[in-house]
Amino acid sequence: MKTYLSGAFALALATVSFAWSSVAMAETQTITFLFTDDDQAYVERMEALSKEFETAHPDIKVNFVSSGYDAVAKQLPVQLAIGEGPDVAKITDWQLAPYYLDMRPLMKDPDAFAKLHGDSLNTLRFPGVNDPNSINGYVASQTFNLPFVNKTLFDQAKEPLPKPTATLKEIVEASARVAKATGAQIPFTMDRSGHRFSGAAFSYGSNYVKDGKFSFPDDAAKHYITDLYNWTKDGSFPKEMWGAAGGTQYKNMGDEFVNGNVVTYIAGNWMVNPFQQKIGDGFDWTAISAPCGDAGCYAMPGGTAIVGLKRTKYPQAVASFIEFLGSEKIQREIAENYVILTGANIKDPQYRLTSKNAKDAMAVFLAARDSAPQAARDLERLKGSGAMYQLIVQRMSQLIVGELSLEDAFKAMSADVDKINVALAANK
Repeated sequence: MKTYLSGAFALALATVSFAWSSVAMAETQTITFLFTDDDQAYVERMEALSKEFETAHPDIKVNFVSSGYDAVAKQLPVQLAIGEGPDVAKITDWQLAPYYLDMRPLMKDPDAFAKLHGDSLNTLRFPGVNDPNSINGYVASQTFNLPFVNKTLFDQAKEPLPKPTATLKEIVEASARVAKATGAQIPFTMDRSGHRFSGAAFSYGSNYVKDGKFSFPDDAAKHYITDLYNWTKDGSFPKEMWGAAGGTQYKNMGDEFVNGNVVTYIAGNWMVNPFQQKIGDGFDWTAISAPCGDAGCYAMPGGTAIVGLKRTKYPQAVASFIEFLGSEKIQREIAENYVILTGANIKDPQYRLTSKNAKDAMAVFLAARDSAPQAARDLERLKGSGAMYQLIVQRMSQLIVGELSLEDAFKAMSADVDKINVALAANK
């Protein structure tokens, strides 16, 4: 963490050994590490690891900064574009590739690091932007979006859990029956996120890209959006879930699930550990297979990475820090303790799943790793995908709260996509 010397203490040092103090202070390198996660225990451990690194490297100070996901997603690209921002950051936006620092020449053992992280490092390398052999950081987590269900509520309602082949319509309708029978406030919801929205869109048969350009909404997306809209009208997907926040703001609905207010909640495997910690024995829960549609049963893929940024004044310190965090020892600890699918090839991780609920849920996520469509994986790496997700959140929110009709929402989305395509073409 940052340290400061008081004026009196500085004067005292000056009377003893001013020259030595000046040299020592000049050699101290402070790097800022920006981190965000929904699991507070994981956040606290990353801060502790930063301090451990400091202890082992007395000449390096790590300024650990934790912020909400929405703030990082919106502010970090702007900061980096003007040459500011942190030295190290956890990111979900692969379009930040031009700002990455290549740490291969600066690491003690880059070959061992590359072997441990394998092909996952290619996720960070963009053709024509990053050297094909560069080490820019590491993939911190691989994620998949699936529905979490409150099993206790299903049992109380004597409603069977949706089968692996269940459509989104069947899942929502079953959740509505459970809510009616038990008095649960929220039958079905998902995070206020374009990414969370998109898994079912692919299952319906939508594809956000056509002939090399963004194209949205197509007929399949319109079908999906119409279903969501109708579910808000009958209370199956309460308007308040998305309408409570404005613009493109991200909103996590996990606490509502933890409090037993939600029957079915679409999120991702990063919530398994927080749920087992927060829910405890409050009720039984698990994850179920991805909702099916005309195109298939697709889990939306995603991920996070921890990267070094070339705007740093201390590239060697950043490389050392990344090499420490990305080591096999630390990656194994994080994978096992916080139930994370790391990009590092950790052999036989022993996930600390303390409840049957968490074990069952994680088994479903592990089984879903091959169910993500290639089009969705490609979308994650396309320039402009972040803007796509943001327009979905904004326009869906306006639709849900009644500011736009269905047809007006479709027109507004299409117009937004045209603007994105024009901007991308102008910046080629």
